[in-house]
Amino acid sequence: MPEFAGGRHILPEPDGRRPAVTALGIDEQPGGLTPASPTATPAGAPNVVVVVLDDLGFGTSSAFGGPCRMPTADRLAGDGLRYGRFHVTALCSPTRQALMTGRNHHSVGMGATTEMATSAPGYHGFRPRSAATMAQILQKNGYSTAAFGKWHQTPPSEISPVGPFERWPTGEGFDHFYGFMACEMNHWYPLLYQDTVPVEPSKRPEEGYHLSEDLVDHAIDWVHTQRTMTPDRPFFTYLAFGASHAPLHVAPEWIRRYRGEFDHGFDRQRELTLARQRELGVVPEDTELGPWPDGVPHWDELTDTQRALSARFMETFAGFTEHADTQLGRFVDTLAEIGELDNTVFVYLLGDNGASGEGGLEGTTVEHRLGHGVVDDPEQMITELDGIGGPHSYPIAPAGWALALNTPYQWTKQVASHFGGTRDGLIVHWPAGIADRGGIRNQFHHVIDVLPTVLECAGIPAPTTVDGVDQQPIEGVGMRYSFDDAAAPDRRRTQYFEMCGNRGIYHDGWTAVTRHGIPWEMVPDAEKGFRDDVWELYDTTTDWAQARDLAAERPERLRMLQDLFLIEAAKYQVFPLDDRVTERENPTLAGRLDLMGGRTSVTYRGGTRRLIEETTPNVKNRSHTVTAEIETGEADDGVLVAQGGRFGGWALYCLGGRACYEYNYFGLARCTVRAAQPMAPGVHEVQVEFAYDGGVGAGGSLSLVVDGAKVGEGRIEQTIPYYFSFDETLDVGVDLGTPVSEDYPAVDNGFTGTVRTVRIDLGEETPVPANAVQQRVMTSH
Repeated sequence: MPEFAGGRHILPEPDGRRPAVTALGIDEQPGGLTPASPTATPAGAPNVVVVVLDDLGFGTSSAFGGPCRMPTADRLAGDGLRYGRFHVTALCSPTRQALMTGRNHHSVGMGATTEMATSAPGYHGFRPRSAATMAQILQKNGYSTAAFGKWHQTPPSEISPVGPFERWPTGEGFDHFYGFMACEMNHWYPLLYQDTVPVEPSKRPEEGYHLSEDLVDHAIDWVHTQRTMTPDRPFFTYLAFGASHAPLHVAPEWIRRYRGEFDHGFDRQRELTLARQRELGVVPEDTELGPWPDGVPHWDELTDTQRALSARFMETFAGFTEHADTQLGRFVDTLAEIGELDNTVFVYLLGDNGASGEGGLEGTTVEHRLGHGVVDDPEQMITELDGIGGPHSYPIAPAGWALALNTPYQWTKQVASHFGGTRDGLIVHWPAGIADRGGIRNQFHHVIDVLPTVLECAGIPAPTTVDGVDQQPIEGVGMRYSFDDAAAPDRRRTQYFEMCGNRGIYHDGWTAVTRHGIPWEMVPDAEKGFRDDVWELYDTTTDWAQARDLAAERPERLRMLQDLFLIEAAKYQVFPLDDRVTERENPTLAGRLDLMGGRTSVTYRGGTRRLIEETTPNVKNRSHTVTAEIETGEADDGVLVAQGGRFGGWALYCLGGRACYEYNYFGLARCTVRAAQPMAPGVHEVQVEFAYDGGVGAGGSLSLVVDGAKVGEGRIEQTIPYYFSFDETLDVGVDLGTPVSEDYPAVDNGFTGTVRTVRIDLGEETPVPANAVQQRVMTSH
């Protein structure tokens, strides 16, 4: 292949000079003409694989001393390098955007998750064109590229059938994508995309389907095809599992592997994990356990019921995690079988943040309840014990286990101030480029350092211009210097951290940190301002796990670091700080783009599918009417329109030819109204009218109307105020994913007649006060 024109600093490769044509006919042309060819990669450029597991903590995997057996992580670590001081951003989307761009998350507008975006410069959720992604850079340097699994980087207003698709995976440098766009996904009934087209799994849970297996199957197929078609071109594969983020979904046999292994509880697990970490050398011998947070009960303070439930949640988490890692092993085996493993830079990130404490003190069988302040009763959950992990559950484990999985550090996901929220295990495997097999590296690094490391290994410079846009500087530093020198001095001396108002600064071994919120409360303390936060000071050169606060002893050092945080935060667009969580999931309250704008009536044609909540009229906290125009024959059945699923939502459907409506309140309460008589064959207007009581999450009166005549009525006592689901959608003519109602089956519930149109009309909006989330959570407890 010809040399790259432009020195690889300008992407895509500039057009070369056109050859001179000096003949009238091809038979008179002296010499041959050079055929057009694809962009050439640097000679010897390796393949690149980046794998991300979700919501793991530093002390989760067996490769870093944790209780979850992860044979693939162990295998790669044994033949590669483990990084013991590697850091992420404390939340999903920000870590992934930082990983892909090599810039701090606020620098690229991803100061929180996409669902929590605001209008502030560091939080708007739109990657700037001046920050090209790893995939774009590698693709424009001749790599084949593909992404599988969780994406969670596209603004919600752009996740629709009409795009725009510039910030979908295929617009951000990937030739191919198979996975999901949301923050989490049901692993039994996932809603997936192939490139930008919605697709459904080829199997059902009862046929052995599981999302983690499906993702790896597709990744293996793609690599085989790529090597067959373009064997001279290196590939970049990004594989981001939904595991081990909620919902914790895995087959019973994987849960049984851990039966009884966590009966000793999370306090004892911390001790066992720390002892194993010391043996492995991933922490120093003198490392102490970080303090246990106030308000989280210890194991011996729980009732027998609470302990039984908690142990089962952890068994499920561990089985879910091992299952995902085992699937990854099939992908690694494939690379070895085709002779590509040794020359593949394999980056395995064991978490995009610390383990999640968002399951609250008890855990829950339905995660969305906690997000709305609804706390499950352990006495009720224990009756559902054997269903945890299955298709009828949507579980997340208690905060006590998150603290144990982040051993030896304090706190959890969201808490960017402390290493429990930001320090995760990293494995780098590259036999062709790393001689120290099984080595441990303790240089301080951050997720923004992965991109420059990959470019160093590939022999590709950071571009100055991409698609005609000047690039902002890459803020990461390459890690390749550490591959061959375990004692090499740190090249990252300073790094700020911030998430949901929790913030900290690292500089030359010292950290100054302040925790602003508590993640399992899901809402900020209305009485607590940022200036009220108490700062802590740690010398991590002698106190590895931030266990001994030196703020009172070294006030001058603390003041210097606080000033440094202000400098770094101003530089990288961290201000204004924003501690809202659930509240920001409402576009109006958050102040971000709302695709619906002020529209109060939207009409969908039959067959409309897969509309996420931010691209549909918001029926929550207001009166509304849903009207379906249908054509039916004799006793046609199926769904006319549905939003949400088994764990919260609503559906208008036909059963035995009768019009029906159901409102599902988190699976806790259902209001079902059914007409007494079936409809005659022909064209009908089926309508549900909801008269809202007013307020936030209140009830209302329901009327079911067919052709202008009321055929049923009911009363909904409570409604879901903020979101039905992160993984389910609004669908016309079918209920995809899990079913809202048990009146019809999962998947096979399409209306057997014809849905011509569905119109949603919104009544007057109920103002949602800024403190409504907090008020609701307080009253729910």
